[in-house]
Amino acid sequence: MEYTTLGKTHLRISRLCLGCMTFGEPERGRHAWTLPEESSRDLIQYALGRGINFFDTANSYSDGSSEEIVGRALRDFARREDVVVATKVYFPVGDLTEGLSRKQIMRSIDDSLKRLGMEYVDLLQIHRWDYNTPLEETLEALHDVVQSGKARFIGASSMHAWQFAKALFTQRQHGWNEFVTMQDQYNLIQREEERDMLPLCYDQGIAVIPWSPLARGRLTRPWGETTARSVSDEFGKSLYQSSEANDEQIAQRVAAIARDKEVSRAQVALAWLLSKRGIAAPIIGSSRKEQLEDLLNAVDLKLSDEDIAELETPYQPHHVVGFR
Repeated sequence: MEYTTLGKTHLRISRLCLGCMTFGEPERGRHAWTLPEESSRDLIQYALGRGINFFDTANSYSDGSSEEIVGRALRDFARREDVVVATKVYFPVGDLTEGLSRKQIMRSIDDSLKRLGMEYVDLLQIHRWDYNTPLEETLEALHDVVQSGKARFIGASSMHAWQFAKALFTQRQHGWNEFVTMQDQYNLIQREEERDMLPLCYDQGIAVIPWSPLARGRLTRPWGETTARSVSDEFGKSLYQSSEANDEQIAQRVAAIARDKEVSRAQVALAWLLSKRGIAAPIIGSSRKEQLEDLLNAVDLKLSDEDIAELETPYQPHHVVGFR
């Protein structure tokens, strides 16, 4: 495993972050495909043994059970100071409503810490932009969470570049703790972040930790092949339905390079992301050890300039999706 520093922070993270949406009690929340605790613990322990030290979850994943499972596993298998734990706030969970009001943020961080069994998280991220709460209220509350010691740093996710720039400006204007990360959708078949968001993050020293780096599995298997998760993943369907012809063309190039190099398609897609400046750690998801092992090998795969050009050339402009 390779490691890097998370943006302008002192946090040392693995080049791949383990996304924890996969871990959660199937009967809780909206995802029947999640792994129950016993299976989740085995995978988390395996990830730790292979060098992953960066874990990303959210208060809303599986109605909070993701945080519970991840917290118990990390307490049993790792020292707190050796892992970097990120969670999020915005979506409703339990009796907590949607949004980023001061009340919701303060309640959410306390609930997350209780579920995780931790005194602090390394990174608290806003899961979406809240159009109904004054920005200053949200940012001051996040600043106070950091000042209280309940989160070391704060990050953002899935918004327009102008919104992120406005938030950074407002934080500096008031002397509040600033966002240090951007978690956005970025992969070979959705590259619209290259227009504004990624240049902004690179210029400002913001670490980018992309979600959906494999396009919900579309870059990992023959085009049109489905899985139990892809069939039931309504949100995933909404992300990649408007550009299938172009997406298939790109996926075919991923497959061709994978064949030439005798590696998996997933490794090629991840290696492309890891080659991009400013990308700190793509967030990967896995439900099996052999699948996770395959993804980990992407860190060692280096693509040539010709490979990268072959992958990128077919791309056509896409609709921006994944946020409002």
